[in-house]
Amino acid sequence: MNNPAEALGRVGSETEFRRDGRGCDTVSLGLARVAELALPATPPILPRARNSRYNSSMTTASSEAKHAQLVERAVEWLRYTYRCGIILSEQYCASGEVPDVIGWKGSCQSVVVECKVSRSDFLADATKPFRLKPEEGLGSRRFYMAPAGLIAREELPRHWGLLECKGRQVQMSVKPGKQDLRSPVGLMKEMNLLLASLRRVEVRIEPQTITEFLKWKNRLAEYNGGRLPEGITAPDEERNHYLVT
Repeated sequence: MNNPAEALGRVGSETEFRRDGRGCDTVSLGLARVAELALPATPPILPRARNSRYNSSMTTASSEAKHAQLVERAVEWLRYTYRCGIILSEQYCASGEVPDVIGWKGSCQSVVVECKVSRSDFLADATKPFRLKPEEGLGSRRFYMAPAGLIAREELPRHWGLLECKGRQVQMSVKPGKQDLRSPVGLMKEMNLLLASLRRVEVRIEPQTITEFLKWKNRLAEYNGGRLPEGITAPDEERNHYLVT
């Protein structure tokens, strides 16, 4: 009998004739009888919670979010600290290497930053073809960026630098070597990456061409009587150290 109400009724009828002034003993017997009658002979088997795709993906999602944060920091560091003029992050091209962040400084010097949030991610990076043959990789200078303490100095590939994140600060814990790591093969791959990125821009602004897009200030000046509106910088006054003057 699994119905608590029925059990209480039966216990009430059983204890009614046993009252002899010791009510506490009678009540204790009644409670024990309730437990005996109300509870099933065997406890119910509860269904086990399934390991949902959501739960199994939480670790991956967290890792991806941390990686995205490191990529943003690397972009900011290259732009404002290392003074790169052109910066691309996570852009694919036919060469196969997809640098987390790559920037270019004066004299076309390139800087690659690979962001790692775990030991396994760092160790797996060493097995990639362009790490096994570093002369085929991108970047005149190369860095790893990781949380402080994740990568030891002696674990770095030769001539690589290390950027460590401590709170909101990015610290260059290991300076890269002075040797230019980019070979002619690497330079051609970087050209491929830049061309692929320019093509993506052209596709997004179609039917306009890149040239037409770059000349919009000239057309704006024509519409404005030969002068640009106030607050618009003239093309020849734009900061661009890649132009030879």
